[in-house]
Amino acid sequence: MKANTLLALAASMVLAAPVAEARITRLVVDPALSQSPTFEGRTFDSVGAYEKLRGKAYGEIDPRDPQNAVITDIELAPRNARGKVEYSVDFFILKPVNLRDGNRKLFVEVNNRGGKLFGPFNLSGGGNNPTTAADAGDAFLMNQGYSLAWNGWDISAPPATLLNNNLNITVPVATYPDGSTITGPSYEYIVFDNATTMSSTLAYPAASLDKSEARLTVKQHLRDTPVEIPANGWDYTSTAGTAIKLTSGAFQQSAIYEFTYMAKNPLVAGLGFAATRDFISFLRHARADDLGNPNPLARHVKHTLTFSISQPARYVNDYETFSFNEDERGRRVIDGILNWIGGGSGIGLHVRFAQPGRTERNRQNHRYPEANFPFTYERFKDPYSHDKAGRGERCEKSDTCAKSLQVNSANEYWVKAGSLLHTDPLGRDLEDDPDHVRFYLLSSVEHTVSGSPPSAGSCQQIRNTTDPSPALRALFVALDEWVSEKRKPPRSQVPTRSTAAYSIPLDNGVGFVPQAALGFPSIPGVTYSGLITVRHKFDFGPRYDDGIMDVNPPDFSGPVYPSFVSKVDADGNDIAGIRLPPVSAPIATTTGWALRALNFGGSPWDGCEASGQWIAFKKTQAERLAASDPRLSLAERYGNHQGYVNAVAAAARALEARRFLLPADVQRYIDAAQASTVLP
Repeated sequence: MKANTLLALAASMVLAAPVAEARITRLVVDPALSQSPTFEGRTFDSVGAYEKLRGKAYGEIDPRDPQNAVITDIELAPRNARGKVEYSVDFFILKPVNLRDGNRKLFVEVNNRGGKLFGPFNLSGGGNNPTTAADAGDAFLMNQGYSLAWNGWDISAPPATLLNNNLNITVPVATYPDGSTITGPSYEYIVFDNATTMSSTLAYPAASLDKSEARLTVKQHLRDTPVEIPANGWDYTSTAGTAIKLTSGAFQQSAIYEFTYMAKNPLVAGLGFAATRDFISFLRHARADDLGNPNPLARHVKHTLTFSISQPARYVNDYETFSFNEDERGRRVIDGILNWIGGGSGIGLHVRFAQPGRTERNRQNHRYPEANFPFTYERFKDPYSHDKAGRGERCEKSDTCAKSLQVNSANEYWVKAGSLLHTDPLGRDLEDDPDHVRFYLLSSVEHTVSGSPPSAGSCQQIRNTTDPSPALRALFVALDEWVSEKRKPPRSQVPTRSTAAYSIPLDNGVGFVPQAALGFPSIPGVTYSGLITVRHKFDFGPRYDDGIMDVNPPDFSGPVYPSFVSKVDADGNDIAGIRLPPVSAPIATTTGWALRALNFGGSPWDGCEASGQWIAFKKTQAERLAASDPRLSLAERYGNHQGYVNAVAAAARALEARRFLLPADVQRYIDAAQASTVLP
């Protein structure tokens, strides 16, 4: 890094400095980890070169402030001499070397388990420490002059090393006022898709090594009755009580183990919300920290936009619900939110003994506090508790709501009851879009993107290869225009009653969608059970509103909120939503759901979690008739190679006209079709 830049950012001023506006009290840039210029000196259009700043930010909050009082156990956290609760976070910033050449917009990616996943924008797998020219990919963001920032927030993120470059947060342990240890019930859902794992780490240490106070069960399939493993069949791995093992050896491959026990030393996990709030607010408004270390983006940030994938998208949902988008001076922190695959779920960061690394899907983690009422932004009445609430209720009162694009794959509808994000609690359509939110389904897309070459992995079928990135880039542009130019984005594109197939509850957190109701074809070699996650109203005990789970885990006795998925066409592809060219000009059936293979605990009622399916069409009519496949062959659909190229081009251009694709991505689709060997 250039010496003058390092001196300006890393050195503390000798003289006293005014208190920073946000409650980041100290920002320390690590010269050894920073670089100016970065990306091997590569320059980006008229913006020029970028530099990389890595370090640690230290913050403190007032536990008596009503804005912070929603953080569970904040009143039980240790305080410094000023009566404040302290935390620290790792940060990572990419910015133009010459800020005047930037666009005055800050792109904040809320990291996923400590990692950066912003590849959908820069078309690059630059990893957790983008440094080389190649790491910048096609530089979608840098060419436009965005500054980029990341900060730690997740107590469950793996520890940072020189190899993984993770972003972490350090928060205190809560104790009772007399200093005694806090204990409470905790729950572990344990599945290993291998036959070699010998131990399972616990999220929190056991309060006691007395095995009569704990219970371990096992079952082979989700809907089986669990069998208790006797006390002599398992043990803690050490006197620290931080992990368990089986006395017989390795855990069974893909078997479902559930462990309940009394834990101790809860972390004040909700400080992660405050850390994001204060870090972004600091970059946006502060001149310097309390010691005079300058804000590297001082006077530069006019608009802030965030992007989140999966776990952090659920985090951002709760971040807004609990009103953390208002900083200590009442200012809006984030102007625009693009949430990808968060569903209507939260993160469970607001509870004692939080485990934000967990997530629910068809076969896993149904009984964690991930998704509780309210589900959507508008204020509704819960038909079961009669409470009234909405995710946007608090920010609407303070006029600090971000403009938000909530984008989900078909997988969120199948495995997370994602339709609840845009219906009332009785499953009825919203009358209109909320003023500051839009909802989009990316049709027939799985939660993640299958690698290359595609494979089945632990699933019965080859995984879905449909890439959501082109739509996400276009929607990010629409979000930016909404924030900076007040141009409204396209209307929501989701299933409604006329295009919806509703779930029917069964047990253990799942239900099914009848094949006839969905319209799914009977494809030879493909099992259809209609397995779907259903959303129960759980009873976590009388203190749950205070973030304390006296019942952990809850049972499935509570009522179920109605949810649905998109109906499908004759090929099995979603009718509703944004149908990208692989769906509207298909060469295969692509689904957001999948089932596990037999050797990975498979059954008609064991879902393959985040995966979807890619089930190829036959090439000719003769081939499909010989296989009794009801779906038209490629030749019957397109005639020849040029017919296929024309269909892809038409589909891509139609999406561009509706602002769901950018011109560069339209051309990429056409070029890929032209280069393909789909038909001779």
